[in-house]
Amino acid sequence: MSVKIAVAAPFKHMRKERLQRSEFVFYIAIDRKWMNKEQANQLLERARSDGLVEVDGGAIRPLFDVAEVSIPLGFKPTSDVLVAESPYEEVIGRIVAATGKPPQEVIAELHQIATDHFDGNLRVEAAVVILAKKYGVAFEDKLAALERSVAKKR
Repeated sequence: MSVKIAVAAPFKHMRKERLQRSEFVFYIAIDRKWMNKEQANQLLERARSDGLVEVDGGAIRPLFDVAEVSIPLGFKPTSDVLVAESPYEEVIGRIVAATGKPPQEVIAELHQIATDHFDGNLRVEAAVVILAKKYGVAFEDKLAALERSVAKKR
């Protein structure tokens, strides 16, 4: 969520629907001093890969309603915004958004599936797929990444 807030901040502050890459980087790195220029560019790439912005030439356009994002007083993004979430965490986020349940409750339900129905012999990546199916949440686009995640743990 802080990625979305960090990306929305320059658009809200400058009251623009489109920004040049240089304006975005200037706001993040120089005006707010949240990051250095390289990290500001990494933030922009993360936002693009997460589907939050569209980069067309040098112009950046948000793909979400900036007006709906509230920026907390004293907000400063941490370096965590530069690291992409694991596919497991992304699917959990989708389940949380779809059900309105708190993340802790969804994770508890995942562990309950693994322990009660599979005697603890089920990986969390598989349990998250079962739970996504239960709630009708899309996970297909993350399936290959989830499989790679399981393969790395072997």
